[in-house]
Amino acid sequence: MDAVLAPDDAGARAVGALDASGVPETVDAMALARLYGEPLFALPTDLYIPPDALEVFLEAFEGPLDLLLYLIRRQNFNILDIPLADVTRQYLAYVEQIRKRNLELAAEYLLMAAMLIEIKSRMLLPARKSAEGAEPEDPRAELVRRLLEYERMKLAAARLDALPLLGRDFLRAQVAIEQALQPRFPDVAASELRDAWHDIVKRARLVQHHTINREQLSVREHMSIVLRRLQGRRFALFEDLFDAACGLPVMVVTFIALLELSRESLLEVTQAEAFAPIYVRLAYVPS
Repeated sequence: MDAVLAPDDAGARAVGALDASGVPETVDAMALARLYGEPLFALPTDLYIPPDALEVFLEAFEGPLDLLLYLIRRQNFNILDIPLADVTRQYLAYVEQIRKRNLELAAEYLLMAAMLIEIKSRMLLPARKSAEGAEPEDPRAELVRRLLEYERMKLAAARLDALPLLGRDFLRAQVAIEQALQPRFPDVAASELRDAWHDIVKRARLVQHHTINREQLSVREHMSIVLRRLQGRRFALFEDLFDAACGLPVMVVTFIALLELSRESLLEVTQAEAFAPIYVRLAYVPS
């Protein structure tokens, strides 16, 4: 592992900008530099940059298996036939470097180093066949299995990381879409319908006849009459559906027929705004 030391940002701001001769240029007329927003008129005499102010690791490993796999792949070793002597020597050199800086981190790597040495020592001993006469297992087999499994997981993690990620590679677009393009008319209140009916009754009394007779009136029949009158028309005024000349009983039955048709959702009673004329039309049935 290689490391490079460099001064931190605070030291760089304290020294200020240097010209070609290495002398700090003046800023803000008299100040040499600004440190945390404050002018610095003289270089500090006790400026100290610790050795580990900035360390740049050329290679970073996520664990002992990651380091071991890196050493094998960098030198194009066959992972099924690892030369343990060379790999162990390089591994211990890396562990010695991190042990000087972080003993707690080196403990995990030392465990793998002990495993490598143990495998190498088993390979130096004469191989003994099992009781069944089978060939002895290669001491490196378990280590190779762990390395291959780790490499597969590492490649899978790299492929997952390469996939587009929300917030990192793209942002979710937000578009406001108007759902209702047609104007929605306010609902007709029952009180407004009642007032409109009262106006029709008042006008009917002005032209009513004084002939008294008995007539059988059918609500169903007048429902059919209303539907026929609305056929082929977009809207009809509420008042136009009543014929004052027919007398009050007919208008009452016609009004009841309108209420029945509205209750059965065969008619729609609409009004553009409050106190506006009331219109009646056939209910829209989607095909």
